[in-house]
Amino acid sequence: MTLVMPTRILVVGSGGREHALAWKLAGEPGVNEIIVAPGSQAIDREPRVRSVPGVDPLDSGAIVAVARREAVELAVIGPEAPLAAGVADALVAAGIPTFGPTAAAARIESSKSFCREIAEAAGVRMARGRAFDDLAAARTFAVELAGSGGVVIKADGLAAGKGVAVCADVTEALDALERLFDGRIVVEERLDGPEASLIALCDGRWAIALPLARDHKRLADGDQGPNTGGMGAYSPLPDLPEERIPELLETIHRPILAELTRRGTPFVGALYAGLMLTADGPVLLECNARFGDPEAQVLLPRLGAALGPWLLAAARGRMRPAAESAATLPALPPAAVAIVLASAGYPEAPRRGDPIDGLDEPGETGAIVFHAATVLDADGGWRTNGGRVLTVVGRGPDLAAARSRAEAAADRISWGGMQRRRDIAGSVPVSSGSAR
Repeated sequence: MTLVMPTRILVVGSGGREHALAWKLAGEPGVNEIIVAPGSQAIDREPRVRSVPGVDPLDSGAIVAVARREAVELAVIGPEAPLAAGVADALVAAGIPTFGPTAAAARIESSKSFCREIAEAAGVRMARGRAFDDLAAARTFAVELAGSGGVVIKADGLAAGKGVAVCADVTEALDALERLFDGRIVVEERLDGPEASLIALCDGRWAIALPLARDHKRLADGDQGPNTGGMGAYSPLPDLPEERIPELLETIHRPILAELTRRGTPFVGALYAGLMLTADGPVLLECNARFGDPEAQVLLPRLGAALGPWLLAAARGRMRPAAESAATLPALPPAAVAIVLASAGYPEAPRRGDPIDGLDEPGETGAIVFHAATVLDADGGWRTNGGRVLTVVGRGPDLAAARSRAEAAADRISWGGMQRRRDIAGSVPVSSGSAR
């Protein structure tokens, strides 16, 4: 089967991931226009891209209205919140091919206890753990786990990558339980090893993977500080060759897809498996129901094939003929490194409105800059407008070259209180002990 390129595509969202998606799709042959709702002033500046400001991405009716008015051939949902709110359900009901799971299938991310339930039924290995509705019972189990090592406490629902506490002892675990418990909580053993992210495009049954990536969740160098939504990422991984991807798809993604389909909730979209590479092999930490952020910013610039036809084939449930002949999409260039630049006060209380200097200079280094939270002021200058503000991406023949280009480009950008890590894609793989 020949894959078909959609000519008009709607991307739902406004952050760095959506900027990367719009940038990638708009540059592919056959695409006439990318519409982004609500988009941003920075996204709007990409060639063949147009933002629709003022649209609430959680408002299913408004998103469907945009899709119909613009006569789009494909809708792509970026963030997790619209998926959990059922925006994909509304688009599909309106007859619009949609890359993004229904709310029922997106529970694989929006409920960590549901993810554990699906993984167990599918025979996919996760850390020893349980979900609790009763805080006292959760405390008892946390004390039990703490006796043999660290404990990980996970808020059950969506928390923008910040609802996880990795605890070294009982006191930390009990404190985290009090802080994160909101009617339901997940308590797990703490695992050790570097993490890996494997994202696959899925049509409900068939899957084809993007290259492997690794993100850095902690705020500061050396994997220190609080958890964030992600402070950088890199691809490929020196400790997990891409030749392992078919095995990972067979043991993780496909069993999960089969179990969701068996339950009547087939998963169509980007199924993200967050893995811990333990001494006993890869263990599933969590699933996300969309492209990662900042993983999308580092992976999409590496793709050596058009993305749009695969997204449309997945949305139509027609991936099988092409997916049978390949497990992964081709990658070119060989390596990419992404560095996130965050505002003062992030992640607890991000400061907004700081003027950004040097934003026009990174292009001289060959780097790409994706905007996650910026706004133009009255004088035409860019200002910070959220927590993670920019993602700077360097590409090269190997990780060392890509990292050097990303660092050089990031060094040219500054604002008051800017935060960044300087060890993204360093020599030692990130080992966060289930820090998700």
